[in-house]
Amino acid sequence: MNKRKILLTAVLTCLMLGAAVADEGMWLFNKAPVDKIKARYGFEPSQQWLDHVRLGSVRFNNGGSGSFVSADGLTFTNHHVGAGCVQELSTKEKDYMKLGFYARTRAEEAKCPALELNVLQEIEDVTAKVEAAVKSGMAASQAGTARRAMMSQLENECTEQSKLRCDIVTLYAGGMYHLYKYKKYTDVRLVFAPEFQIAFFGGDPDNFEFPRYDLDITFFRVYENDKPAQLGNNYLKWAKNGVKEGDLIFVSGHPGRTERLLTLSQLEFLRDVRYPFLLTSFERRIAMLKKFAAESPENARIAQELIFGLENSYKAYKGQNEGLNDKALMDKKTAEEKQLRSAFLQKNGGSDPWAELQKAMTVQKKAFLPQMFVENLGGFRGTLNQYARYIVRAAGERQKPNADRLREFRESALPSMEQSLLSTAPIYKSLDTLVFIDSLIEMRDRLGADHPVVTKVLNGRTPEQVAKEAIDATKLDQVDVRRQLWEGGAAAVKASDDPLISLMRDIEPEALAIRKQMDDEITSVVTHNSAEIAKARFAQFGTSVMPDATFTLRLSYGAVKGYEQNGQPVKWFTTMGGSYDHAAKHGNKDPYELPKSWIDAKPKLDLKTPYNYVTTADIIGGNSGSPTVNRAGEVVGIVFDGNIQSLVGNFIYDERQNRAVHVDSRAIIESLRKIYQADALANELTSNSGAKAKAATQTK
Repeated sequence: MNKRKILLTAVLTCLMLGAAVADEGMWLFNKAPVDKIKARYGFEPSQQWLDHVRLGSVRFNNGGSGSFVSADGLTFTNHHVGAGCVQELSTKEKDYMKLGFYARTRAEEAKCPALELNVLQEIEDVTAKVEAAVKSGMAASQAGTARRAMMSQLENECTEQSKLRCDIVTLYAGGMYHLYKYKKYTDVRLVFAPEFQIAFFGGDPDNFEFPRYDLDITFFRVYENDKPAQLGNNYLKWAKNGVKEGDLIFVSGHPGRTERLLTLSQLEFLRDVRYPFLLTSFERRIAMLKKFAAESPENARIAQELIFGLENSYKAYKGQNEGLNDKALMDKKTAEEKQLRSAFLQKNGGSDPWAELQKAMTVQKKAFLPQMFVENLGGFRGTLNQYARYIVRAAGERQKPNADRLREFRESALPSMEQSLLSTAPIYKSLDTLVFIDSLIEMRDRLGADHPVVTKVLNGRTPEQVAKEAIDATKLDQVDVRRQLWEGGAAAVKASDDPLISLMRDIEPEALAIRKQMDDEITSVVTHNSAEIAKARFAQFGTSVMPDATFTLRLSYGAVKGYEQNGQPVKWFTTMGGSYDHAAKHGNKDPYELPKSWIDAKPKLDLKTPYNYVTTADIIGGNSGSPTVNRAGEVVGIVFDGNIQSLVGNFIYDERQNRAVHVDSRAIIESLRKIYQADALANELTSNSGAKAKAATQTK
């Protein structure tokens, strides 16, 4: 039995014995567990406190979290959240991933090609309005269509009235619908990033482990009208003091997805179908990209971020899949479902939503591979193919009334899609060609050479021929060409002879047929029956059971606290000096080689400065970059990872070993001042006056 399996079994055994889960929860800001926090920690967050933290929290559209940390728009997140921008700004001659980046003046702050940041302004419960669209006697597919139409209508009305980004979020898998209103920033500029070498120190071997020694941070600044955004008091001040063991902390971030409320049949689908497919696919793609990277330094540079993302996803899904293969976890889920299902059927009789979900999962198993390869473009991976799909599908969808469109093409969502499509980020045809070839091979092997889409696309040619000819000839790497097609709409797309546009046009009928099946026979059925189950939970527990994560703002809380692993205590923090010891222990070899900046600065550092620490806060992917704040709402760190025991947190939480991993605010200031000579940035963080910080920066 491997180490992760042993740890997982220990965690689940504790749960089966009734271990407390007092710190569990990724809570809605409009339903914060104030009473629970007060009962356990003696602190009652006020509405003013909650509003302040909410307005200081930021969502990154690429899947991460962050925060405002000065009155002049300074924004704080992880290096791995900001790495896309860092790499897009890099060139062969100046690789900021390797060298790091620091803008000593405002004029040097570099604009990111495609980042969008969102700040939550308001939440409105629109459950009654969405459900009013469903009429008596409607089939599940009709009800799903009606709900989606109403959601698009409400979002569009909200956007027109408020000029904000408006998204309706489905909670409890259809038990509630909340309208989230965001202020959007699209002028985002890079201020500081350390070397990748220290931001991901320890590399993949140390990922999801603790102790850790990572400076996983990046700073940006948001601009409005070509000037730094003026936030007033809506930012999180830097704490004068750090944390100590036992301190209460809060995490305000955007957890991406959890599956704690899924039924057994849905969990079995993940375990038996989705996760094995993803793990196999990730393995081949990582191997392919590493081979490409080994061919030249330039290949290594342009593939680095993609490799990092795939390795991170592989490790996360592997841990989650092992959780679903653990008998203790599944026994606990079985017992919970049996109790809830029995109570529901005794009270309601008739239709059994758990049985309906099981039928939907049977359909999804059969549709899964065509969905992944054709509709989700798993057989057509690469930036240029994604752009081609956006353009072709938008041309069709934008001809329809807003309420009849696919959700991602609703009017209120188009500005964000357009920004992504018209990004000036560099595109590397060599990498896109390689990725496209590999995905075509994988699609052919998994769907079969005689599958209609495979035969249509290959048409007697090899995957290598198809991909190389299409990528070589396409002009979609040119922003002006993409703009002309996007603005030209259906007529421009129909007239285009670009090979990737032609390809996406050709497979669009099959892709849309798959999408319709998914929407009508799976998504609508899941939404309808999950809502029935949610009502049963509400009747039994109220809203004390929080909804699964949805990449929307949530509040978690917990204590700074170590844990035991294999019978040995794991201390709650590491020190900056420990990073040098950790490097030496591994021979100072990649990925344990410290940057030259750290080697040179060692004599100047306070090596006892706390560096990384762990807490019981309940987090998941998407929380990366979340600010860690104290009772005063001040920044005492930033979330960048979870330990290995946290991986099963996708399905279940146990505070005995599940830990969030943070960078300590004290280490950040120590490194900015003594390693990177970024005193102006450190002053801006530690000053309570945006004007003073601005003046300090401009004197450099």
